[in-house]
Order: sequence, then structure tokens, then C-alpha cells
Amino acid sequence: MHHQNDPNASIFTLDIGGMTCASCVGRVEKALDRIPGVEAASVNLATEQAKVRLKANSETTIDSVIALVEKTGYTAKLSNPHGNTQANDSHSFWGSDGLGRVLLSFALSAPLLLPMLLMPFDIHWALSPKWQILLASPVQFILGWRFYKAGFKSLLAGSGNMDLLVALGTSAAYGLSVYLMMASPHANHELYFEGSAVIICMVLLGKWLEASAKQQTSEAIRALQKLWPENAKVLDANAVIGEGNFLEQYRALPLDQVFPKDHIVVLPGERIPVDGVIVFGNSHIDESLLTGESEPVKKLLGAKVIGGALNGEGVLVIHAQAVGVESVLSQIITLVEDAQTQKAPIQKLVDRVSAIFVPSVIAIAVLTGIGNWLYFDSAAMAILRAVSVLVIACPCALGLATPAAIMAGTGVAARFGILIKDPQVLELAHRLNIVAFDKTGTLTIGKPRVLSFISLTNPAEEETLLATAAGLQMGSEHPLAKALLDAAKVAGLTPIPPSESMALPGVGISGKPSSGPWAGQSLTLQSIASLSDSAHAIQIHEKAHGALDAGHTISVLMNEEAASSPLAIIAFGDELKPNAKEAISALHQLHIRTVMLSGDNTTAANRVGQSIGIDEVFGQIMPSNKAEMIQQLQSSGKDRERQYVAMVGDGVNDAPALATADVGMAMSTGTDVAMQAAGITLMRGDPSLVADAIDISKRTWKKIQQNLFWAFAFNATGIPLAALGYLSPMLAGSAMALSSFCVLSNALLLKRWRPAHH
Repeated sequence: MHHQNDPNASIFTLDIGGMTCASCVGRVEKALDRIPGVEAASVNLATEQAKVRLKANSETTIDSVIALVEKTGYTAKLSNPHGNTQANDSHSFWGSDGLGRVLLSFALSAPLLLPMLLMPFDIHWALSPKWQILLASPVQFILGWRFYKAGFKSLLAGSGNMDLLVALGTSAAYGLSVYLMMASPHANHELYFEGSAVIICMVLLGKWLEASAKQQTSEAIRALQKLWPENAKVLDANAVIGEGNFLEQYRALPLDQVFPKDHIVVLPGERIPVDGVIVFGNSHIDESLLTGESEPVKKLLGAKVIGGALNGEGVLVIHAQAVGVESVLSQIITLVEDAQTQKAPIQKLVDRVSAIFVPSVIAIAVLTGIGNWLYFDSAAMAILRAVSVLVIACPCALGLATPAAIMAGTGVAARFGILIKDPQVLELAHRLNIVAFDKTGTLTIGKPRVLSFISLTNPAEEETLLATAAGLQMGSEHPLAKALLDAAKVAGLTPIPPSESMALPGVGISGKPSSGPWAGQSLTLQSIASLSDSAHAIQIHEKAHGALDAGHTISVLMNEEAASSPLAIIAFGDELKPNAKEAISALHQLHIRTVMLSGDNTTAANRVGQSIGIDEVFGQIMPSNKAEMIQQLQSSGKDRERQYVAMVGDGVNDAPALATADVGMAMSTGTDVAMQAAGITLMRGDPSLVADAIDISKRTWKKIQQNLFWAFAFNATGIPLAALGYLSPMLAGSAMALSSFCVLSNALLLKRWRPAHH
């Protein structure tokens, strides 16, 4: 699904301002779900964004959605495509989450706190009540105004949030101090202004630390956004490429003014601005930030290049093919952004807990106050303990636990060429028992060549047969088609174009040659697996026996007119990828069973499987049957126990199997990343990335579990301690800020992850 922020799109992303905890997320989501025209909505606290999908033919407009979010008490605006690379305004020095406010609040609170710090040294000094209220009031009502504003809005919306808890708690401590000050003006020691001021200081500090850590979690996206150069050097339309002076005939144009088919000059050391093909020059290209490939790749004339890659030593002219949102870099950013905006299924449980959390905390605080008042007969003590309960229970850590880990995990994975686009993958990866590989293009290089051409007619017609077979494949992108066309080229033959041709999915291709002995006759070029029901199956297998035993892929040229008789047998060979064996052994170390699905005959497939250590090989599998095989593997445990299966394919004909598997991994060539059926896209055709993808998914899942455990444990232990008086309001404020910071810091540890083979 394409996520574009144009006003006519059915999916769009909003930047939401003013969300502070998991309760806010639930409230915005509930408000969006109530809009009749909205089909689905997902809100993320860590990215501060909402992703909204409208129903087909809905009359609901983006403006009406924004208006409703604002009515709920939050700000909303349409997000720029691929965001703003600059820091958010609220994170600026004097912004709502800025350092300036933190420092000012501490400067005003320090004199209030000083008497408490001096008491252990037997120094009894205190500010007069007037000075105390003078210092505490700006902290309470100017720096703390954000809590009143957001808390009041949440109250109007019929629910509560973190801000409401802070506002209630600090107001109670401040109000109690004002009451005591007026009741006994000289009793300095009984005032609690420092408690309310320090709570606000600590919450502001926590918010600033959160904002800083959140920015680090989204660093991966910002690093990708910065890969785009601002301008492209577009050659004049009449410039003749290849002449020495053409380099001066270009104009520097902003990227949004570049069109496909333009010719772009890229000088040494510059970033390539568009996806395209090299039409002049050659160079080494550094694609590390896009594909995770650490070494620069040599690119010659005719090679494809990706926008955002860094040019090495050569001057290049590139024929632009994809610019802007169509480019690979844009699609990578979209995939990573989508993954970070979506929710892992476990987050839905957290959201349900958060919805009842704040009202429950307020109820516990009220009961704490009443209980302490009745037991100790002290209103001051009762209020302070109730305040501690309100402050310690703020559910910030709970709201950040899952999205922070997902952002850090998916971000670091993207740096090494692993795009996790579905957070559900993270929950399934640690359960995987089986990884099934497609063979061609996944475990093998996918560039087969013709090893033998066996004519079954008059040997004198062999060259014409090869030209006819190659002609049927003209225009096809299939690896075997390219191998056949290359073989004709090497033999110095011109392919005979068909007058009509038609692809036969999962079987081959049919067509009618326009000239030669078979002109006008219907011929098919198909895999040997698709000929098992043919009357000539035995004859074909006898002739192809040697090639089949050698593990080659076999195609047969058939004449449909003459009783479907075979004309020629073509044997193709494909090389294994250099680290295929290493990839399989890495999966075995993770105690995962490996399976290979191949269209080749069983003997040939077994030969390949044995050479790299695959546990089980299934040969002669038609592409249409791969999804069925995945379902069989899913119920292949002892007593039909459920097995969790990952499918790794090159995405060409593996989409149904990738979608059926618990985790689908599509191997991209680096030029096609919008693999819709797969939860994970591997940006390099390197099978060892499979174990790395499982490893980072497992680690991210572990971080989510750790974060949720600590967030729940913190609240579960903190609330009783506060109710029993073991935590002062100040300590509660500090602990609350610390819990959010710990959860974020724990998630950021994922950024240190490196692939095992890197």
C-alpha cells in the first residue's frame, strides 16, 4: 500500500502534537475510529504520528479528521512526505520539551530544595514563606502550564492522561502549602512548595530526555533523508554525450524539477540524485547506506544505479528512470516509516491497559488519601501520599516501551540492508522453526547460462531451432530467457521474433515464429516439470537424463501443432551464491530447520541441497504450488504441531508463498524494494542476511518484552510504596522521569547491533 500524503490519497499520515503517554494514544485512536469515513487508524507515541486509512469513496476530508483530533485536545497537521529532517519545534531550546525550560525550572527550584539538602549537616535554614511561594508559582503556573492545558483537554474528552495526573498531584501539593501558609504564616517547615516544584522539574527533565532519545531512535530515517542531494546537474537536451566538452552543458536544477529520461551528470564524490542507467563513464559506487553493502560496487556502462548512492572516482552520465517518490530511496524511507508508525500486536494489549489505567490511578490516589487521613488523622500526610501515587503512576514508560524498541530495531536493521516493514514479524521471528528457500535467484546467483542444446529434429536445423527458441523469449525479463538470448548472441544468430506470444505463468511461454520452418505454428518453451503428463514425457526424460543427473535446469521446446511433439531440450546451469553454505549453517546455529523448494527435478535439487547442507529438499515444485508447500510445512511438526515458517524468495513468482508464510522475506536486487507480500525485504541478494534478519527481529522482540516488564514492574511496585509513604512526591517525580529514560535507553542499546558477518 502506498503511503502518500496527497489530499486525494486514501492513506495519509498526521503529525500529532500534545501526546504525552499511552492514554493519549488510545484517546486519539478512539476519536479517529469514531469518524464514519475512517476505515482504520493507528497512532504511535514515539513518532508522534497517526496513520489514517479512509474508506473507499468516503466523503470524509483530511481537514475534518484534523478538526476532530483538535477537538479531542491535540494538535494535528498533515505530515510532509518523508518528514522534516530538522528537529521538531517543540524540541528547540525554549520549546515545550526544550532544555531551556528544564534549566529554568531547576534554577527556580534549587533555593526551595537547598534547606532539605543542608539538614543532614545540621544546618537549619529556610526561605521565608513569601520567597517560597514567589519561586514556586512560576514553576507551577508558567513552566507547568502545559500540564494544566493538556490535562484539562483530556478531562473534557472524558478521560485522563499523564498531564492530568501531574496537574492534580502538583496542584494538591501547592494548594496544601498555600493553605498551611495562610493558616500558620510562621511554620516554614510544614510547607511543600519544593515538592510541587521539583515534581514539575523532574517531569520536564524526563520529557527533554524522552525527546532527545526519540530523536536518536528516528536517526535511521534522517540519515536516509540526507542522502538526497539538493540539486541535479541536468544535461541540455541537445548535448551530445561522448564528446569532451559536453560536461559544461548542464544546468543545476532542484530535484523536483528533474524528469525521467533526463540525462544527469554526476561528478566524482557526489551523491547520485536519481535512479537510472549509466550511459557514459564507469566508476565505483558506495551503496552502503541503501543496501548495507560495505564495499563500493564497480558499475560499468549500462549498469543500474540508485539515487542516494555515493559516486567514486569516475564522471558519470545517468539516464534518469525514477525520480522523487518513485525512487528506491523514497520507497525504502516509506517502508521504514510505515514500520515505525505501525503497531506490534502486543501494543494493542498495552493500549487496552492504558485506557483504564489513569482512572484507576485517580481512584487509588483518592482511596490512599482517605485511608491515610482516617488512620493518621493528618490531612497533610494524606494529601502528600495521594500526590505521590498520582505522580509515580504516570504511564509514560508504558506508552514508549514498544514503539521505542521497534524504532531502534527497524532503524538499525535498515542500515544493514534489512527492511522490516511489518512489526508483527518481530513477534513471530523468535518462534521460527523452519526457513524455506526458493532456489533460483535466492540460493543461486540467478544468472543461468545455456550449457547444452539438444536438437530432437534434423541436426542441420539446430541453429534455426536455437534462433526460434531465443525469439520466443524476446522481451522477457526471466533469467532463463536472458540466458537463451545470450546463447543465440554468442552463436552469432539473430532471434526469430514471434508474430504473437503469450506468457504461461509457472509453465513457460508460447508463440508463433514469424519465419523459418515453423512459421505460423504454435510452439511452447516450458519447464520439464510442467510436462509430466505429456505423452512424450518418457522420451524427453531419456534424452535429458545426463543433464538432469548433473543438476541442470531443463526447458523443452514443444510443437503444439504436431501432436505436442518435442523439438529441442535446453539445459541451463546456475552457480550457487558464494555464502549460501555459510547462510545455511548460521540458521542451523539458531536451531532452525532449512528447506529448499525448487522447480528442478528432485535429483538435481538434492544435489544442490546437499552441497550447502540444506536439511530437506523438495524438487519439481511448480511456482503455483509453493504456497501449498508452505502450508504443509506449517503443520509438519510431531502430531501436526504448528510450525512457524519463514519463506525466502526473490519476489518474482514467490508472492503467494511469501504471503502464506509466517514471515516472508523478499530478496531485492536493490532496484525493486516495494515487495508488498513480504514482511521483510533484504536489500542485497545475500542469503546470510536471513539469519541476521531473524537475529535483529529476536533482539527487538526481547527489548519490547524487557521494556514492558520494567514499565509494568515500576508502576506495580511504585504505587504501593507511594501509598504507604515510602516515596515522597519529589522522589516519585524523579522515579517517573527515570523510568521513561530507562525504557528509551534500553531500546537505544539496539543501535549497537551489527550483523554477524559484517
